[in-house]
Amino acid sequence: MVILIITCNSQIYGQEPGPIQTDRPDQTETPFTVPKNHFQMENGFTFEKAKNNTNTYYIPSILSKFGLNDHFEIGVITEFSSIKSDENYSGLTPVTLRFKENICSEKGLLPITSFIGYLSLPKLASEEFKASYFAPAFRFTMQHTLSEKFTFGYNLGAEWDGESAEPSFIYTVTTGYAITDKFGSYIELYGFAPQKSIADHRFDGGVNYLLRNNILIDVSGGIGLNENSRYSYISFGFSFRLKD
Repeated sequence: MVILIITCNSQIYGQEPGPIQTDRPDQTETPFTVPKNHFQMENGFTFEKAKNNTNTYYIPSILSKFGLNDHFEIGVITEFSSIKSDENYSGLTPVTLRFKENICSEKGLLPITSFIGYLSLPKLASEEFKASYFAPAFRFTMQHTLSEKFTFGYNLGAEWDGESAEPSFIYTVTTGYAITDKFGSYIELYGFAPQKSIADHRFDGGVNYLLRNNILIDVSGGIGLNENSRYSYISFGFSFRLKD
């Protein structure tokens, strides 16, 4: 979401698509949708170290999505996880369906805004990762263009884990800076606030590089900010977009 800021609005008005816009590497989902009749795949490889000496590898996490029109996309998230602690186990986490709809374009102080809905399928997973119930989630994602170099974005939403009725509220706040036309960066604060548990606050940052108009690579990393958050993570990504 942090590259070539001055050209990204072309995706909203049905013109020739601008540079690829992705939901990774930051936790703030982009409000931009995949252009009509385009397929996009965002691949991430992540290592996460928790404070309880549990190491988790996401190898890979894949978001595949398709633009049905200039304002609406559908997608699916598939993720293979390997957890190493006192007991080691690996497998496919519950497959998640999602859609994104652009609600309004940026105008003055009004940010470009989109709504994203998710639904995790509890049994469409490896045995070790199956959940008890369907797990919905949603986000409103907003972004302001501050200048030709800077953007300011934020998400608000909630998610359920498939095991209890308790929601976990989500917030993200990020600032993106276009170092060059191809090289972008960001820093971000984000967190999760369960209804009845202690909040989990985190900080991360990263860079991405536009290899071609439809190909983007990225690297990012983050740390937990309080006792209830994970210790650290590092992630590498590769994303591409194709026209149907």
